[in-house]
Amino acid sequence: MASPLHAVVFSQMRTLRSQLIPYKRTPEFIEESVPKALLRSHSTKSDTWAMIVVLEGSLKYRILESDIESIAMDSEHPGNIEPSIRHEIDPRAGVRFYVRFYK
Repeated sequence: MASPLHAVVFSQMRTLRSQLIPYKRTPEFIEESVPKALLRSHSTKSDTWAMIVVLEGSLKYRILESDIESIAMDSEHPGNIEPSIRHEIDPRAGVRFYVRFYK
């Protein structure tokens, strides 16, 4: 059963539209192999959505828009990334994840 924190945080994530098609996936990353670009402010293109899929452990996903949000993600709670939204991640020890991109 999800903790109340996860239930609240997960409900704030936007859902992927059903007509989106996956077109690319990153390799799996662990804490030590995460590209530095993911650790600082970046965004997807205006027509690209993404999903962070955590296989083990957890990470923090931060939305860096006018109201900064920090969202916990784990294997039960993937994270959807909206197009053009500035964000960054903060991987936790023991995390293993990948990112899938959609158009």
